[in-house]
Amino acid sequence: MQLRDLAWLVALADHRHVTDTAAGLGVSQPTLSRALARIEAELGARLFERVPTGVLPNPDGDLVLAAARDLTARYDQLLADLGARRDPESGVVRLAFLDSMATSLVPQLLRDFHGEAPRVRVLLTQEPGHEILADLASGASELAVTTTGPQPGHGWLPLQEERLVLVVPPSHRLRDRRRVDLAELASEELVTTPVGFGFRHQVDRLLADAGVAPRVSFESADLATIEGLVAAGLGVALVPEHLAGVSGTVGVALTTPAARRTVGLTWRSDRELAPAADRFLAFVRRTRASPPDPAGGGLP
Repeated sequence: MQLRDLAWLVALADHRHVTDTAAGLGVSQPTLSRALARIEAELGARLFERVPTGVLPNPDGDLVLAAARDLTARYDQLLADLGARRDPESGVVRLAFLDSMATSLVPQLLRDFHGEAPRVRVLLTQEPGHEILADLASGASELAVTTTGPQPGHGWLPLQEERLVLVVPPSHRLRDRRRVDLAELASEELVTTPVGFGFRHQVDRLLADAGVAPRVSFESADLATIEGLVAAGLGVALVPEHLAGVSGTVGVALTTPAARRTVGLTWRSDRELAPAADRFLAFVRRTRASPPDPAGGGLP
């Protein structure tokens, strides 16, 4: 049985006349009669009774028709919802992004895109980098703002570079320094992200290259929370420069040139983006073609 068959049953119940229903459906009367006979044979029940004016559903027919109306209505709604989602003017973009982008880059992108496409809905997912890659793989997200860099099977559009800086409590011994070498952190307690996070991997690599293996005092998945823990005197941390001083910490520049990360937009390149998502990508390409130079401001 097909959805078309269910729709024909509903039409026959509404018109209550085989010839008139067939004409309305644009099929012959024998074609409709054969379809009805096939459905009744499949269900093992007679659904309509003949009366002088045409046909009427019997109790079995009423039961089947209730389900048929529900199924055809849900299918019609599915088509409407799918059409709306795939409409570049009023569709849906599923965008994942790093927690550390929640108060800076992502709101700016959304504000600018909303000005151009006010009817497009952007569904946001805020999560760490390894979960973002999993969501892109499963299709739960179409686009992501992250720091993974180019990955096999993914498109990559750099958006900005961020310097990493050391943040310390306001009473810390390094608070008045202009620059700090990572080797000077050997005796410090570190606040950082959990093992398995991309940011933790970067921090561990930078410290290992400097010959430092600091003690980790606290871990948090959220970089803004890490900055707050440092402000409370619970250790020091490496964070993106825009987070320095948010909760009262003091930011100190690092002498290590590699202490930086590239933030970009990524997507699966082996599958077609929905029209609204493709429009978002085209907008970002057009408006963010030249990432800002991180040396142009911030800490010296």
